Amino acid sequence: MGKHDDSAEAQAVHERYARRTPNDARYSLLDPAALLAAQERQRAMLRLFARVGCTDLAALRLLEVGCGGGGNLLELLRMGFVPEHLCGIELLPERFAQARRVLPSALALIEGDALQAEVPPQSQDIVLAATVFSSLLDDAFQQRLADAMWRWVKPGGAVLWYDFTFDNPRNADVRGVPLARVRSLFPHGQVQARRITLAPPIARAVCGAHPALYGVFNALPMLRTHVLAWIVKGAGAERSSLR
Repeated sequence: MGKHDDSAEAQAVHERYARRTPNDARYSLLDPAALLAAQERQRAMLRLFARVGCTDLAALRLLEVGCGGGGNLLELLRMGFVPEHLCGIELLPERFAQARRVLPSALALIEGDALQAEVPPQSQDIVLAATVFSSLLDDAFQQRLADAMWRWVKPGGAVLWYDFTFDNPRNADVRGVPLARVRSLFPHGQVQARRITLAPPIARAVCGAHPALYGVFNALPMLRTHVLAWIVKGAGAERSSLR
């Protein structure tokens, strides 16, 4: 498969996103379930950074693949990353435009297919992919994107991964990415991973009764649907299983 196939999958992503409900209220932070899931993910990422020794976030270069409207990059700025060391790539023009409106001008943004992006090899301490691969339905395209991300990471750096692991029977435009698939996409990486995020349908139901129930139900690992993984390039990280 070559460039033509990559263009076909990129076009398919355009079409799948066009079918989504614009400004879906389920993903607004005004919804308690969405807010609590976002806060949980932020806490988990900060704990991860501390555990792996990334204490000077301002010194780290991070690139996000599929940065959307810039929400994750805004979170990273609040965590302590600096605009000059952040970069985002976004395929969809309307989402790219939104990111450009809300993010500092010193933060570099690249519009278009990540596989065509001119990112220097081994230039990034961290490459982030958050709910990106679950929207890519072509296995070969997934692998080529993973390979590109891996080239961009410095030795000793890492891919930071967040995505869901189960298929959504109500949405044929996405599919879950199990941890075994993550490992196969990055066969030379040393993976540390944990399961987080209460299943969104359950979260919305229990938060409708009371937001405090999010934590109660999320205490059961079997009800968590997403994986947060740190995939290290090079020696020095132990492989750990989900918990």
